[in-house]
Amino acid sequence: MNHQYTIKVDVESFYIAEQSRPQNNHYVFTYNVTIRNTGTIAAKLLTRHWVITNGEGMEQEVRGAGVIGEQPLVKPGEHYHYSSSVVLETPVGSMHGSYHMLADDGLEFDADIPLFALSHPQALH
Repeated sequence: MNHQYTIKVDVESFYIAEQSRPQNNHYVFTYNVTIRNTGTIAAKLLTRHWVITNGEGMEQEVRGAGVIGEQPLVKPGEHYHYSSSVVLETPVGSMHGSYHMLADDGLEFDADIPLFALSHPQALH
C-alpha cells in the first residue's frame, strides 16, 4: 500500500517582555507550534531536535523525547498544538529543527520544523 507521510509544522513566536530582563541579557520568547497531518496515515511524535541560534550566531542543540511531556499521535486531517518557551542572551535569534515521527505502519521519518525568528520588538528597525 502506498501511504503519504506529510507532517506540516507552523510556528508563531512572541517576545515576553514581563519575563525578560534586557539589562541582564535575558530575553524570553514563547512559541506556539501547530503540527498538521496532511498525509494519509497517522503518525506519533517520538522525539524533538531543535537548533537554537542567538543573535551572535552561537548555536545550542536540544534533543528529547516528545514535546511538553507528550508524544502525540496525529491522525490524518488532524492537528496537535502546543506552546513552549526559550531564553536567549540576545534580543534576536532563530530556531529550526525536526520531529522524529513513527507512522502507524511502522515507518519512521523526520518532519522538518522550518526556521523562524525570535526577536524583541525594538531589536529590528
